[in-house]
Amino acid sequence: MKFTAEQIAGILEGEVVGDPKAEVNQLSKIEEGKDGSLTFLSNPKYNNFIYTTEATITIVNKTFVPETEIKTTLIKVDDAYMSFSKLLEFYDQAKGNKSGIEQPSVISETAKYGENLYLGSFSYIGEKAVLGNNVKIYPNCFLGDNVVVGDNVTIFAGAKIYSETIIGSNCTIHSGAIIGADGFGFAPNPDGTYSKIPQIGNVIIEDNVDIGSCTTIDRATMGSTIIRKGVKLDNQIQIAHNVEIGENTVIAAQTGIAGSTKIGKNGLIGGQVGIAGHLTIGNNVRIQAQSGVGKNIKDNDILQGSPAFGYNDFSKSYVHFKNFPKIIAEIKELKKQILNQKNGKNG
Repeated sequence: MKFTAEQIAGILEGEVVGDPKAEVNQLSKIEEGKDGSLTFLSNPKYNNFIYTTEATITIVNKTFVPETEIKTTLIKVDDAYMSFSKLLEFYDQAKGNKSGIEQPSVISETAKYGENLYLGSFSYIGEKAVLGNNVKIYPNCFLGDNVVVGDNVTIFAGAKIYSETIIGSNCTIHSGAIIGADGFGFAPNPDGTYSKIPQIGNVIIEDNVDIGSCTTIDRATMGSTIIRKGVKLDNQIQIAHNVEIGENTVIAAQTGIAGSTKIGKNGLIGGQVGIAGHLTIGNNVRIQAQSGVGKNIKDNDILQGSPAFGYNDFSKSYVHFKNFPKIIAEIKELKKQILNQKNGKNG
């Protein structure tokens, strides 16, 4: 797929400086640009590359003025970084604009789907499932009975969506994600064995949610596990039964959230964080990577450590922790001096 500088400037509402008919068919970093590629320059630290890049077209800020002659055609815009991001989104949508039902695949007779469905081969759609418009389901996916999927949802290869799961519009679910598996519920018996507690709830995912590869979201024991609108989940996250995550909260990889914990909106949770069950985490909370949270957290707190405590207190304490052997040695030396003074007086 080729685009001219003139076409790209039209999309970005920019101004062409150079050849308006220059064509590109790929994207590149400015230092790796080659003939037929489109790149951008927004950080002044990379200014020197614009004089050597082989990229055919470069998006720059309107304020950029070349100091010497350049070969690349420029498209001047208000914000080069945001404009290039817009093109990346446009390119990604064009690349993923598949439609049609590949074979072999199975759509149950009672299932319903909207316009422009793409269903990859070896995929399965269960009884009474309902899919919206522009849904893209890549090969080897499973959608169980009574699953509801909104408009403009992409489910990448190998994802598994268990029965009764509800997914809103404009969501992306990456390969290997499993949504709606049983929560981890077992009751101990007198003889030391465990009996499984039936998990009869579901998972609700609201609009504009992104779910990373191999992330798992368990169905509720009763009621719903809920991922609110705008939530962004990284790869390899475990969300247990009856958890609720507030809107626009972002969670990094390898975080685990135990059952029935409620997390507020606009949170930022770092990688490898562990959060215990039946807790309430407030709004606008920041939890640094590898922290362990075992108590309720109020709004706007910033935490670090295991067990996690106030970020500022942690930072101050860590300075002393690094010097702990030296501090102990100094204390021992002071005790020795005090003991010697006492012995000298007693003598």
